[in-house]
Amino acid sequence: MRPFRATRPCTLVVCRGCCCGDARKHPGTDHEGQLRRLREAAAASGGRIEVRTTDCLGPCGQANVIVVQPSTEARRRGARATWIGWALDDDALDDILEWAHAGGPGRAEPPATLALQTIPAPTGRR
Repeated sequence: MRPFRATRPCTLVVCRGCCCGDARKHPGTDHEGQLRRLREAAAASGGRIEVRTTDCLGPCGQANVIVVQPSTEARRRGARATWIGWALDDDALDDILEWAHAGGPGRAEPPATLALQTIPAPTGRR
């Protein structure tokens, strides 16, 4: 169990459920390497970025999915999570990490290329 914190940094929630992270679905992607790279970037961020994994987030047709959650401060000012689909290569990770390092949703504009990968959050039951 993680300790309670009053504030949370920009958090990257990495789907690793049924399709995301599956080498059979995306054999050309180094899924473990991606996760390692994200965790290393978070460790080097001085607490400005956090990385979590989760089971299936739902939009399997857009795997790999990463949700960029705003910091507590940004959320209090109205920022909401941004869902990124098709995060399958180093370019996608570069853009996500650049944005997270700049503060993420509510604190910095995402790189323009991420607009092409932004997907709606699923609604209702799966």
